[in-house]
Amino acid sequence: MSNAVIQLLVLAGIAIFLILRLKNVLGTREGFEKPAVPAEVAAPAPRKGFEVIEGGPDRDITDHVPDGSDSARALAGMKGAEPSFNVGGFLQGARGAYEMILMAFERGELDKVQAFLSPEVHAAFAGVIAHREERGLVVQAEFLGLRELALNEASFNPSTREAELTVRFVGEVISSARDASGTVVEGDPKSARKQRDVWTFARVMGSPDPNWQLVATGA
Repeated sequence: MSNAVIQLLVLAGIAIFLILRLKNVLGTREGFEKPAVPAEVAAPAPRKGFEVIEGGPDRDITDHVPDGSDSARALAGMKGAEPSFNVGGFLQGARGAYEMILMAFERGELDKVQAFLSPEVHAAFAGVIAHREERGLVVQAEFLGLRELALNEASFNPSTREAELTVRFVGEVISSARDASGTVVEGDPKSARKQRDVWTFARVMGSPDPNWQLVATGA
């Protein structure tokens, strides 16, 4: 065999070897393969976040009156007319007003609370005090504390923005009245008694005057 033939066989063997190595490295494709999708198309569209739905019961209202009641709707109307209004804050103020007004009445010192009384209530209280003075009675009173406080009812007139809140109070007081001789003719200076009242306060929502007025009393 000539040298030329031997060289040709060697070269052919090398070519076959290289082809087999290349096939092992690259592998083979069988059947139909989908073309690669560009990244900007393959990436899924960002998912929109869940929409937060505001609403639901207002705990400042439903903690004091039934949800959906006439009183609840009235309180919501008050808040709409005056966003800074807060039922819990009102009741805290009513707590202090009750003691202040009750003691002013017992001691005959209505001038100290006149701004918190409607003309009708002021006249009624003043009449009772005047009757005591005519009899020569001197009242001694001490407020021991408030045992119960609850919102009974609320009403609101959207047209006039007039709001009314009726509150039930149960307090404890020591109260007695003595005549000119010092004899106790009413109450007991040593024993506490429960004082039950249902008072209605009124105010025009949105008014620059923040004070509520006592417009009706009951038991």
